[in-house]
Amino acid sequence: MTAPARRLTLPVEGMTCASCTGRVERVLKRVPGVQAVAVNLATGRATLDLAPDNDPTALTAAVEGAGYAVPETVTELSVEGMTCASCTGRVERVLTSVPGVRAASANLATGRVSVRHPDGLVPRDALEAAVREAGYEPRPATAQAEGAPAAPREADALTRDLILAALLSLPVVVLDMGAHGAGHGLLPMAGIFGISWSAGLQAVLATLVLAGPGRRFFTRGLPGLVRGHPDMNALVALGAGAAYLYSLVATLAPGLLPAGAAHIYFEASVLIVTLILLGRTLEARARGRTGAAIARLVGLAPKTALLLRDGAETEVPAADLRVGDRVRVRPGERLPADGRVVEGTSRVDESMLTGEPVPAAKGPGDAVTGGTVNGTGALTVAVERVGADTALAQIVRMVEAAQGAKLPIQAVADRVTARFVPAVLGLSLLTLLAWLALAPAPALGEALVHAVAVLIIACPCAMGLATPTSIMVGTGRAAERGVLFRSGAGLQALEDVRVVAFDKTGTLTEGRPALTDLIPAPGFDPDAVLAAAAALESRSEHPIARAIVAAAAEKGLALPPVSDFVAVPGHGVTGRAGGRPVAIGAARHLAGLDLAGLETEAERLAGQGRSPVFVALDGVPAAVLAVSDPVKPGAAAAVRALIDQGLAVALVTGDARGTAEGVARRLGIATVLAEVLPAGKRDAVRALRERYGPVAFVGDGINDAPALAEAEIGLAIGTGTDVAVESADVVLMAGDPATVAEALRLSRAVMRNIRQNLFWAFAYNAALIPVAAGVLRAVGGPSLSPVLAAGAMALSSVFVVGNALRLRRA
Repeated sequence: MTAPARRLTLPVEGMTCASCTGRVERVLKRVPGVQAVAVNLATGRATLDLAPDNDPTALTAAVEGAGYAVPETVTELSVEGMTCASCTGRVERVLTSVPGVRAASANLATGRVSVRHPDGLVPRDALEAAVREAGYEPRPATAQAEGAPAAPREADALTRDLILAALLSLPVVVLDMGAHGAGHGLLPMAGIFGISWSAGLQAVLATLVLAGPGRRFFTRGLPGLVRGHPDMNALVALGAGAAYLYSLVATLAPGLLPAGAAHIYFEASVLIVTLILLGRTLEARARGRTGAAIARLVGLAPKTALLLRDGAETEVPAADLRVGDRVRVRPGERLPADGRVVEGTSRVDESMLTGEPVPAAKGPGDAVTGGTVNGTGALTVAVERVGADTALAQIVRMVEAAQGAKLPIQAVADRVTARFVPAVLGLSLLTLLAWLALAPAPALGEALVHAVAVLIIACPCAMGLATPTSIMVGTGRAAERGVLFRSGAGLQALEDVRVVAFDKTGTLTEGRPALTDLIPAPGFDPDAVLAAAAALESRSEHPIARAIVAAAAEKGLALPPVSDFVAVPGHGVTGRAGGRPVAIGAARHLAGLDLAGLETEAERLAGQGRSPVFVALDGVPAAVLAVSDPVKPGAAAAVRALIDQGLAVALVTGDARGTAEGVARRLGIATVLAEVLPAGKRDAVRALRERYGPVAFVGDGINDAPALAEAEIGLAIGTGTDVAVESADVVLMAGDPATVAEALRLSRAVMRNIRQNLFWAFAYNAALIPVAAGVLRAVGGPSLSPVLAAGAMALSSVFVVGNALRLRRA
C-alpha cells in the first residue's frame, strides 16, 4: 500500500507581488514528487503535498534558486539516556541524517539537542523517531526552563537503583570474602554453608542486581552494540555481563572451563554496576547544581500580582497579566512584569540583572524590570511586557543558548570520542587474547579480569562532560554578575583578544551630556542662537541634541517652527528654524564657512574634554556650543584593570580629536581614533586588528552595530539600543565598563577549567588503560581489578563535574 503524501507548509521570504507567488509556485511544481502547490502572498507561506520518498531539501534549493529564501529554525529536544560523549555523537549523527536537517548539536550536561533546519520542512515527529531509532527517548524541551539540566526524576531513579544495588551487592561481597577465607578459618560462615552454597546464593543475588538496577545498561547498551554504535552502556554491559556469565558457568558447569580456571567473579559484576550507579548518581546531582543559575533566575519571577482594576486590588496569577494592566507593588515585593512607574517612588534592587548592589531610585516615568525587588516605597506600575517578552525571560533564553552551545575547543574531544568506544572494544579483545596466549595456564580467568577492567576503565563519560559542565557553570556565574554570553563561541573568543576598543558616549561616559558653554560670534544674541539650535535638535535623537534642547527648556526659550530638517550621520543637522537657514554640527559639517573666529575657543573647550558644536545662522558662523558628558565613575578603573591584564585599550569615537584625546587622558587610554564616522568604525576595528591582534569592541549605540559585528567579540552595554545588543556576543547588563574586565576574567577562568577537565579526561584514560590491561602485572607491578576500574571511572566523571562547580566561586 502506498504511503500518503506529506502536507508541508514552509515560509518563503522575499515575495512582494503576485508575480513572485507565481514564480515560487512554478519552481516548486517542477520538484519531483510535489503536487497541490499553493503560495499565499499575504501569509508569505507555500503549502504543498510531497510524496513520502522524496527529499524535502530539494524544495529549499528550488526556492533559493528562484531568488527567494526559506528561513531556518531551531528545534529543541530533550533526550533521555545520553550518558557519554559517544551518545551525543550518535544522536547528532542520526539527526543530521534526517532529510532536511542541516546541523545538530547535542549537549551531555543539559541533556538537550538543538537541530537546525529550514522552517516547515522537518516535522518534530521525524526528529523524535530518529532519536528513538538510535536507542534514546526524546522529550519536549521544557525541563530546562524549570531550572535543572538533569531532570530530578532521573537523579531520584538513579538513587533508588543505587540503594537497591548496594543492598543486594553487600551479601555478595561478604560471601565472596567468606569463600576466600574459608580455607584459613577466617570466616566460619563459609564453612557452615560451604563454598557451593555461597556461589549459588551469589549467583541469585548477582542475577537480581543485573536484572534490576543494572538492567538499564543492557537495555541501552546492547542494542547500540548490535547496530554497530556502542556507547558507555555497552562497555558496562559487556564488562559486568562477561564477569557474570563466566561466574555462572563456573558455578553451574565448572567442567566446561579449563582445569583450575573455575573462579567466580560475581562480586566484580555487582560492584561494577553499583559503583557506576554511584558515579552517575553523584554526577546527576552535581550536574543539577550546574544549572542553579538558571533555576535562581526562573525563581525570581513572582507567581502572583496585585492587579488594579476599577479602583480595587485583586490578586491574580502573574502569568495572567496583559500589556496595559496596572499593578500595585508593595514594599519588599518582586515586580511581576516589565513596565513603567506611574505612581509612587522607591528604590529597586536590580542586582539580579546588573550585579550592582546599590538599589536604583525609581519614580514616575522610570522603567522597571520584572523579578527585581522593590524597596521601602509603594509603586504603581503600568505593564509593558509580559511572559516570554520580559527582560528576565530573555536573559534565561540567552543563558540557555550559551549553555547549550558547543565551543570550538570541544571539536577535538568530539573527534576522539567518535572513535573511542570501538577502539576500547578492540583493546579489550586484544588484552583477552594476549593474556590467553602469553600467560601461563590456566589463564582464562586472569585474561577475563583484565579484559573487563579495560572495558570499564575506558568509559568516556568524563570526556563528554569536560566542556559542557564548565560552560554551564561559567555562563551561569557570569549571568549572576550581569554578564550575559549570547553564544558559547563568544566565551572562547573573548579569551584570545589583545585589544579592547571602547566607544565613548554611553559606554565610557554617562550618555547624558549637558550644555556647559555657549560662546556667540560678534553680533549674535546667545538666546536667539540657542533657540534656533534647540528647535532643529528637537528633531534629533542624538545625546548632544537632547542636551541643547534641555538647556533651552531650562531657560524657557520659545522654539521657532522647523522645516526642511535633514540629519547627516556623523556630521550634524541642517534645516530652517523660523524660516532662517540653520546648520549645526562638527567643523566638517560647516565646511566652506570661515570658523577661524570660533575655532580657537573650540580647541580650548575640546582640551577640557568637552564636545564643541558649531552653529551657523543664515550661512554665517554664529556660535560654538560645548557639551560635556560626565565620565562614568568606574571607567578609569576599568581601563586600568584591562591594561593590568596585558591588553591594549583604544578609544573609537566620532567626536573631535581634541575632545576624544581629553577624555582619553583622563582615563589613561593611549590609542585614540577620533572623528570616526559610523561607517568607519568597522574600518577602525580592522586597523586595530592589524596592529594588535584580535579585537573586542564595547559599544551601546546603533552606530556601533557594524563594529560590534566586525570585532572578534562584541560587547554591548545592556542599557544601550536593541540593535547594539543583537549585534553583540556579550551583553553587559550593568552598563558599567568595569564588567568588561570581569567578563575577560570569567572567560579565561572557564577556558582554563575546560582545559583542566579535558586533560584529566584524556590523561586518565591514557594512563590507566595499560594498567587495566595488566601491562604492569606482566613485569611484576600492580594490576587494576574491574571493581577498582569501575570506582575510578565513576570518580573521574565526578571529578570533572566537581572541578566545573568551582567556577561558581569565580
